[in-house]
Amino acid sequence: MSSDTASPSPAPKPALERALAYRRLWLVALVVYVLDQLTKTLVAARIPFPTYGPPGHVPVIDGFFNLVHVGNTGAAWSILSGRGHWLAALAIVTLVAIFFWRHTLGLRSKAAQLCFGGLCGGTVGNLTDRVWHGHVIDFLDFHFGSYIYPSFNVADMSIVCGVFGYILWSLKQPPEPER
Repeated sequence: MSSDTASPSPAPKPALERALAYRRLWLVALVVYVLDQLTKTLVAARIPFPTYGPPGHVPVIDGFFNLVHVGNTGAAWSILSGRGHWLAALAIVTLVAIFFWRHTLGLRSKAAQLCFGGLCGGTVGNLTDRVWHGHVIDFLDFHFGSYIYPSFNVADMSIVCGVFGYILWSLKQPPEPER
């Protein structure tokens, strides 16, 4: 005899409860986004954007660190310059992929949420710039002797820290048991 008394599946959790499970990710992303946009707004208001010629700069540590106002239409090191629409599309695809693969990425973990919060906040910060300005505002300018490191911003730092943090976190995770 077969039993038709299968246990009912649990009711899905309300959307707000599911969203709050990722509250650290949301909080870090919001803080990064606000800091990124605030710093870029301050730079744009105080340092003129160059129409022609080199960017204006404000020396902070003479010969080592300046604040500048640079428009980057590419990605890191100006890779894919002039392809901002492709980079904006890639940012959107990345955010959607993170949403759909959040369980596989281990985003219930506090550490993973912190890492992806930085990654998502930075991605949305630079995406906002691409949409509103047609380029990303970079303003942190470091010089190491004769080498000038490419200018960057808060969003860039957050993306890099998020990616490297997640890699380190994922390497520390125990291997999944074989099935």
